[in-house]
Amino acid sequence: MTETLLKYIPENAVCLVEDILSNHPIHIKIVKNRTTKHGDFKKNTNGSLQITVNNSLNEYQFLLTLIHEIAHFFTYKQHGRVKPHGIEWKQNFQHLMLPFLQPNIFPQNLLPYLANYLKNPKASTGSDVHLNYALKQYDAMSGKSFIFELEHGSIFTFKNKSFKRGNKRRTRFECVELSSSKIYLFNRNAQVTLTEENE
Repeated sequence: MTETLLKYIPENAVCLVEDILSNHPIHIKIVKNRTTKHGDFKKNTNGSLQITVNNSLNEYQFLLTLIHEIAHFFTYKQHGRVKPHGIEWKQNFQHLMLPFLQPNIFPQNLLPYLANYLKNPKASTGSDVHLNYALKQYDAMSGKSFIFELEHGSIFTFKNKSFKRGNKRRTRFECVELSSSKIYLFNRNAQVTLTEENE
């Protein structure tokens, strides 16, 4: 497992993760990118327990997702079926993540956002726009931009559709889908591709 982990998480986190897994063995499967989730924990039909994590995540998001799912595993072993992101999971996640909050594992600029997120962790890191944005700075973004970086009226593509960036609401941006004129709301940290029409 060490060699596999080294490909996906910060080197200084490997021993800590191995310590957790040696005491609480579980099958971890690294899978292709899924747009709806970074990872999951499930009980298979044969009764075995499994964690999956997307292979497309940067090393810091991968580590955070892995510990998030291990916390689900701990919670299931301790309490059986409870609310997925209830108090039992939150406490396990906080307890498991604390040893990783050090500058030789996470970059210094991520640590304040992680510490703030862990005060009351939610189902997805995406719900914390500041942490989400900070984590995405470490993605290999391949020429993409964040919605909030675009100028008003910019034309961009998202999932093979063309949009025009409109006004900002409280936390999201109104964008018009050009072929249908329908208005869609985009998270400020949505990653999109600017079209050549803007150049």
